[in-house]
Amino acid sequence: MKLGFIGGGNMAAALIGGLLERGGSATDITVAEPLAERRAWLAQTWGVAVEASAAGAAQADVVVLAVKPQVLQAVVRALPPLHPHQLLLSIAAGVRAADIARWLGGHAAVARAMPNTPALVGEGVTGLYALPGVSAAQREQATQVMQAVGTALWVAEEGQIDAVTAISGSGPAYVFLFIEALEAAARELGLAADTARSLSLQTFYGAAALAVRDSAPPAELRARVTSKGGTTERGILALEQGGVRTVVAQAARAAADRAHEMGELFGKDA
Repeated sequence: MKLGFIGGGNMAAALIGGLLERGGSATDITVAEPLAERRAWLAQTWGVAVEASAAGAAQADVVVLAVKPQVLQAVVRALPPLHPHQLLLSIAAGVRAADIARWLGGHAAVARAMPNTPALVGEGVTGLYALPGVSAAQREQATQVMQAVGTALWVAEEGQIDAVTAISGSGPAYVFLFIEALEAAARELGLAADTARSLSLQTFYGAAALAVRDSAPPAELRARVTSKGGTTERGILALEQGGVRTVVAQAARAAADRAHEMGELFGKDA
């Protein structure tokens, strides 16, 4: 499978690194990147072919659009005509696959991926959606690309990508905020700053690892830790009384609504 990346930023680099670590060949990857310094870094770090224009990358079996959503339309419209066997895979947030297909003059094989920032350390999760014209083989190609940086899941409707964006796309920021709050609470309780940081980070890391490895639902895992009349029960009660579930739901809805708004905004023809 020949891969072409339009854009050589952090997420593209993470995908390239993950693919090579899983046995991919650098000779099968071409990156189009306008910044000379970045091209030099990509070539030196990964040994991939780099170029300033998109001409070479656009000839690949899978063309990955890894540019900012604000410039995606201009980039897509400047691409040479694609062949039906070529899959266009966009990782640009907020830009709908149907709009990309329209800018390409009706190219049917367009898929959209929403990775998250833990992909930068190989622990990401990506939601994927494909237009009906994407074949089973092309869907598998997209899966292989995104599994290079973590887990890949498909959704049946493009609108569900807005929900994916709200949960896993924005989710790391929610987690970081909670870590930030827990760390601040630890300092208020008299712990040293470095101790507060270590306790907070490792607690989240360990709890997530336990939840991944254990087949029990989160509610059961929580119940195991919450002894009747104990400290955890008192802390959980404070969170529930503070409306933690409502606040999380509101955050997810706000993010999903914004994702939909971005789709409307970026989908307008320039």
